[in-house]
Amino acid sequence: MKRIFAIIAATVLTVAGCGGGGGGGGSGNRLSIATGGTTGVYYVYGGGLAKQLSANIANTQATASVTSASVENIKLLASGKADIGFSQVDTAADAVNGKDTFTAKQPVKAIARIYDNYTHVVVAPGVTATKVADLKGKRVSLGPANSGTQVVARRMLEAAGLNPDTDITKQQLSINESVQAAKDGTIDAFFWVGGLPTAGITDLATSKPDMKLLDTADVLEKMRTTFGEQYVGLDVDMSTYKLDGTVKTVGVANVLLVPDKMSEQLAYDITKTLFEKKAELSAVHPEAKKLDLTLGQQVAPVELHPGAARYFKEKA
Repeated sequence: MKRIFAIIAATVLTVAGCGGGGGGGGSGNRLSIATGGTTGVYYVYGGGLAKQLSANIANTQATASVTSASVENIKLLASGKADIGFSQVDTAADAVNGKDTFTAKQPVKAIARIYDNYTHVVVAPGVTATKVADLKGKRVSLGPANSGTQVVARRMLEAAGLNPDTDITKQQLSINESVQAAKDGTIDAFFWVGGLPTAGITDLATSKPDMKLLDTADVLEKMRTTFGEQYVGLDVDMSTYKLDGTVKTVGVANVLLVPDKMSEQLAYDITKTLFEKKAELSAVHPEAKKLDLTLGQQVAPVELHPGAARYFKEKA
């Protein structure tokens, strides 16, 4: 009887050791990837990454989950409810410094910088506005709660001299909801911070080609001075959305994050798969074409996970 109990106990321990993500280098890993809304780049990219991790790391099953994006993703990583998370670097900076949205330093490290996000300030058809300050008094979605979009939106409005809580009629809609509300005329404008192209914006531009993006270059320097140099100037080639012209806007890099307690080998395997399956990921979304070994290491003020650092060192 004692022998039977010993076998049962050993079996339970073995099963427990093969459980959820964050475990050792590809042995029975179930990895949850925290992404964003279904018509955003994070979700599409994350789905492609999940497929590659499942196919290329032994005994691993990765899945992409829908979230509110950056802030929520970091909270999921810190609480052990996700193993990999997409985030804007400005939100990640707040997380590791324990400021603004985060009341304490969050235990996350970076796998890599992956691509840049573009701030889209989308104005619905028939609405008069040419700069961010013109949104005063209008119905504006700042993005969902716990999103990086909302972080940027609030900071951009403040840089334009507006109070995001009192100078607009504020809504907190996902990208999917914002697009539908713009189509229905129930909001005047919305913020979205994402890669190019973002499927939801493509959908809106196709059905409402008289929509427009605001030039936000006039608030860039104020944002950099007040909130940090992670904000940069970028140009949106509107042909991406089958529209005419170029719009100047504020950009911010994206990083792929993991819990700092993740094993070095698993973090190494994830980083290796990310870069060595670049072609396959690029077929899923063109932003993956921007994966670059040199740029990938530029994740400050977040620290690289030791496993990721080992991969970059090997490739140097």
